[in-house]
Amino acid sequence: MSATVGAPVVAGARWDPPAAIAVRGTVLLLPGRGEHAGVYDRFGRRLAADGYAVRCATPDTLAELAEDAVPPLVLAGSDTGALHALASSAAVPAAGVIAVGVPWQAPAATGGLEWDAELDARSACPTHRSRLDADAGFERGALTSAVPEALHEAARPALVAVPVLVIHGEADPIAPVQGARALAAALPRAELATVRDGRHDSLNDVAHRMVAAHVVQWLERLRTGAPILTVS
Repeated sequence: MSATVGAPVVAGARWDPPAAIAVRGTVLLLPGRGEHAGVYDRFGRRLAADGYAVRCATPDTLAELAEDAVPPLVLAGSDTGALHALASSAAVPAAGVIAVGVPWQAPAATGGLEWDAELDARSACPTHRSRLDADAGFERGALTSAVPEALHEAARPALVAVPVLVIHGEADPIAPVQGARALAAALPRAELATVRDGRHDSLNDVAHRMVAAHVVQWLERLRTGAPILTVS
């Protein structure tokens, strides 16, 4: 699936591995504030190329999509999508969660951002910035809208029993990296990966290839239950 710029599809988008590749697992992806499925097209295609079926979801469609998922099932989300993924991990048979750019603590004082400032906060990747700039389906200004307290409460670390990969940009001006570190420390089973000079949209920032590669490695470890390679 390749989403067309300007088509605000949130649920129903899917990226499948090539026919010759057996499906190794399923990732249900929850977008964040202002986003839609097309924003994650290159991430979805990259995971699909490595054998993972990727489906774009909303909190309301997770249960239905989980029924047809090839295990292991992983919930992934960026921004508020990460909070929804954490909050939903016990409601569906999830084997793990990937939480990216999670707004865990009080955000930096950004106020309402002009569009150029929002682009700067989201990503330094010129390709992604151009994509967002031309995207009529993207909701500008949503990034600084309030995160409901009820969502934070539902995503409490004590309620998350599965392994979690926390990915966060070290230069994120929307959700300070200290919040990601605090979240990872509070989760029972967490791995924290921070992106040097990374901004808010780690899956679509300058280092998106390395981030996607790390996600695939984590998914492979989750499948096997232990590291396969010994590096010396």
